[in-house]
Amino acid sequence: MTTALPTTHLTPTAVSALAARHARASEDAGRLHPEVIAALPATGFARHFVPRLRGGRAGGRAGGFTELVNAVAAVGEACASTAWICALQAGHARLAAHLPEPAQAELWADGPDTAIAAAVVPPSGRLVQVPGGRRLTGRWAWASGADHADWILLATLDDSGAGQPLYRVLALPREDVQVHATWDSVGLRGTGSDTVTVDDVFVPEHRSFLREALMTGVRDADAAPCHRVPYTLVASLLFCAPALGAARGALDAWTALARQRDASGDPGVQQTLARCSAEIDAAQLLLETAAARADRAALTPPAAFEPATAARNQRDAAVAVDMLVGAVERLFRTAGVRALSQDSPLQRAWRDVHAVAAHATLQPGASAAAYATGVFADAGD
Repeated sequence: MTTALPTTHLTPTAVSALAARHARASEDAGRLHPEVIAALPATGFARHFVPRLRGGRAGGRAGGFTELVNAVAAVGEACASTAWICALQAGHARLAAHLPEPAQAELWADGPDTAIAAAVVPPSGRLVQVPGGRRLTGRWAWASGADHADWILLATLDDSGAGQPLYRVLALPREDVQVHATWDSVGLRGTGSDTVTVDDVFVPEHRSFLREALMTGVRDADAAPCHRVPYTLVASLLFCAPALGAARGALDAWTALARQRDASGDPGVQQTLARCSAEIDAAQLLLETAAARADRAALTPPAAFEPATAARNQRDAAVAVDMLVGAVERLFRTAGVRALSQDSPLQRAWRDVHAVAAHATLQPGASAAAYATGVFADAGD
C-alpha cells in the first residue's frame, strides 16, 4: 500500500506581485530585486524538498514534484527569473539531502528555509586531500542566485584515489565563495547566474558526496520519497517549469494588447489565440504528466525504478519547452510594435523562454537519443 505524498502549501502569491513589480529592476541589476529576495523564504520553495524533522533539526516538507511544477509556473507568469530561482532553491535542497547527516545538520541548523545555490555541471576546480577533508580551488560558471545564497554546492573531479577521478559535490558556506558579476544574458537576466570562485578553502570530509548518489537517489530506507528518485528523472522538469509560466504570462500580455487594438474580431487574431493557448495547455499537460510520473516513481522501491521513465520525462520536457517557444514566438510576431517596448512583459517572456530552452538538459537531440535508445533496445529483445 502506497502513502500519498505530503501537501506542501507552496505560496507563489507571496512573491509574484513583487516579482512583477520589480521585473525591470531585476533585469537591469542582473539579479533579483532585494524586496523579492526578502520575500522568497515565505514562499516555501527553499523548504519544499528539505528532509522532515530529524535529529532535532528543524525539518522541511519533503514534498512532491507536481505541486512544485505548478507553483513555479505560477511565479513564472509574473517573472521567469524569479521562478527560475524558486525552482532551483527547491531543487538544490533536494541535492543537498544527499549529503551526510552532519552536513545536513549544518545547512539547516537555523531552519528549513536555507537558500542553496549550485554549480554542479560541469565539474571544475581542483582538490587537495588534507587531514579531515579537502582543500578546494577553482572557478565555476552559471551559479544562479549565488550572491544571495546561504550555501553553495560545487562539483569537481577528485583524483585522489587510484582509479578514475570521482565526480564529487561539495557544500560550502557563502562566505567561503567569491561571486563575480559576470551574468549578462539576453533572457533570464534577473537570475544572477554569475561566476563563483574558491581559493584554497578547506571543506570537511562530511560536506561532500559523489555524483553517483544523484544518479541513483538516496538509498536510505528512511529517506523521503522525493529523495529516492534519480536526478535524471526530474532535472529537466524543474528547469522547464519557469518557461510554462512565462508562456502563460506572454499569452495574457498578448491578449491585453489585442484588446487595446480592438482586434478581438480579427480572424487572424482569433486563430493565433486558439492555437497558442492550445499549445501552452498541451505543454502544461506534458509537464504535469512527467511530474506525476516522478511522484509515482518516488513511491517505488529504487531497485524497481525503470531507466525508461527518466528518458520519457526528458523527452516530454524537451518537447514541452519547444512547444512553449513556438507559441511565444508566434505571439510576439503578431503582437505589434507595442510589444517591443522594454517595459512589455511579452518581449521579456519571449527572451526568457528562449533562454530556458537553451539549457543543456532541454536540448532535443540528447533527450531524443536517450528515449530512442530505450525504445529500440526494447524492440530488439
